Amino acid sequence: MKRIIALFLACLMIMSLALTGCGKRNTKDGSATDPGSNTGQNTDQEDNNDNQGDNNETATVEDDPSVKTFNIYAFTDEVPNMIKKFKELYPDEFPYEIKETIIATTDGLYQPALDQALANGGSDAPDLYVAEAAFVIKYTQGDASQYAKPYKELGIDVDNLLKEAEIAPYTVDIGTNTDSQVVALAYQSTGGAFIYRRSIAKDVWGTDDPEVIKGKIGPGWDKFFEAAEELKQKGYAIISGDGDLWHAVENSSDQGWVVDGKLTIDPKREEFFDLSKKLKDNNYHNDTVDWQDAWFADMKGVGEKEVFGFFGPAWLINYTLHDNCGGTKVGEGTYGDWAVCEPPIGFFWGGSWILANKDTKIPKTLGKVIEWITLDSSENGLQHMWANGTFSENSAKDTVASGTVMKRSDGELDFLGGQNMFEVFVPAGEFANGKNLTQYDETINKVWREQVREYTAGNKSKEQAIEDFKQDVRDNTDLIVE
Repeated sequence: MKRIIALFLACLMIMSLALTGCGKRNTKDGSATDPGSNTGQNTDQEDNNDNQGDNNETATVEDDPSVKTFNIYAFTDEVPNMIKKFKELYPDEFPYEIKETIIATTDGLYQPALDQALANGGSDAPDLYVAEAAFVIKYTQGDASQYAKPYKELGIDVDNLLKEAEIAPYTVDIGTNTDSQVVALAYQSTGGAFIYRRSIAKDVWGTDDPEVIKGKIGPGWDKFFEAAEELKQKGYAIISGDGDLWHAVENSSDQGWVVDGKLTIDPKREEFFDLSKKLKDNNYHNDTVDWQDAWFADMKGVGEKEVFGFFGPAWLINYTLHDNCGGTKVGEGTYGDWAVCEPPIGFFWGGSWILANKDTKIPKTLGKVIEWITLDSSENGLQHMWANGTFSENSAKDTVASGTVMKRSDGELDFLGGQNMFEVFVPAGEFANGKNLTQYDETINKVWREQVREYTAGNKSKEQAIEDFKQDVRDNTDLIVE
């Protein structure tokens, strides 16, 4: 009898090994980038991944065969389109109907709808949901963090893949919960650079070389304002409005708005009052407000004064400057007259993080999809397609979370005069700080900027503006305000 059982078990093992070699997507050198290749083995960690906690074991997970629908909540069609792409490429691994709920963030409707769907649960709850930088902390570390499932519990070999893909550290910090488990990762890297006009650089300094220009505008704000004065003497504004500066200041600060439940004003953020006043008093900008017509006009070079540059990540180039430059090829508008260099301070701006519902009934498939989007650094992964502009017919080359992918990819853009933008944006992702976000940022930032503009317009003193800011936070949040 024992011999029969042994023979039976041996046959099962052979069948298992044979099946393992079938129906899987090809991966380079047998790496862990195949979503179906997770083995459940323990993984070692380097010091920079110590925040992953003591349990390094990758979970073994299975899907509920009765589930037929994959539910997504997002605020644009970007991530839903990625999942459709995964289904197109790997139909055998994704036998689900995709049900997408897309609600724009502009009217403040997305978060309430997502929160309700997560709280209600059931078959209509999202399996996968998306949060942007302005409110992602709420879902990874804040009031709604209880709904997020750690990536390891989806069968993802998180620790090894983070190292292999060289994921931008700030994106990991933001996506790590209070138990030191990764529950969200971004597919983009939104580390910031200074994006400037080549023709203006040549007129003022005789060169448009990014290595030279970064030394003109930085490091630090003193150098930046020296450059602003030189540009002013030639009739140029260094930036369009103080909002351009704010994104660099906000996400380079050491502390967020909340520390131990108390409103905290980081010295770098308080300095924004003085920086903004200096810009306005010295006529160093066009005093525009970002996302309004005058701001877009400065991208075309048709504003009050021609503007030298903007602070921003690659998405600002691809989806804002590109569409508002007044042309579609070199020689039209400002198309082709741009370059990027290291900014005076390291920062990031924006980004979207992918989260999994802890109650999903299809964790195995969900893990495969999330790994393919965020951690697969092979040429078959979303990261490679996104970086090289091959995701769809009209895709732009964009910065991604994986430094491994960007280092081997071609980031040259005609819009940037042929410059390889990845040479600037790879280190930009490493300079960015992801530990200064809070779940209150979207609300508090709006009030802060309104009070700064009141001060720079001469409508109130700095002290009064700060007190009014504190009172607004006191009235509209549950924070302790001293």
